Amino acid sequence: MKLVLVAPEIPYNTGAIGRTCVALDLELILIRPYGFSIDEKAIVRAGTRYWKYVQLSEYESWQTFLGDRKPPRESLYFFEEHGAQSFFTPHYPPDAYLVFGCESKGLSMQILDGMDDRIFNVPMRSSLVKSLNLANVATTVAYQAMRTQLGG
Repeated sequence: MKLVLVAPEIPYNTGAIGRTCVALDLELILIRPYGFSIDEKAIVRAGTRYWKYVQLSEYESWQTFLGDRKPPRESLYFFEEHGAQSFFTPHYPPDAYLVFGCESKGLSMQILDGMDDRIFNVPMRSSLVKSLNLANVATTVAYQAMRTQLGG
């Protein structure tokens, strides 16, 4: 499985997600533009001493990522608060790409166009919360995806 961040803006979130990727032995794919420098201390601080172990791949754009990786459509899972399906629904294959957008805007309509059946949400019970922290959502989704692979 791979965790994909498209245009991440907050270094602390990226660092925390990198740490989760190390813990779960997942590749972290970052797609530019970033809202920070990849060398920033904030990323390293959030990922603590684990950042050097992150299996990191970087791409200049979503199109470059698609052209280089050629992920099958059925391996792409997009996570947005407006997703019609719960992230509990799918059985995630080992080659899944778990795709998350930037903190302020999510994923662009260009990326999501024609992918309605591939967009999932993390349910929230309270209407008082508009959205969840990206690092928390990515970690939650990654563990759920792994759980479905382990049959538990």
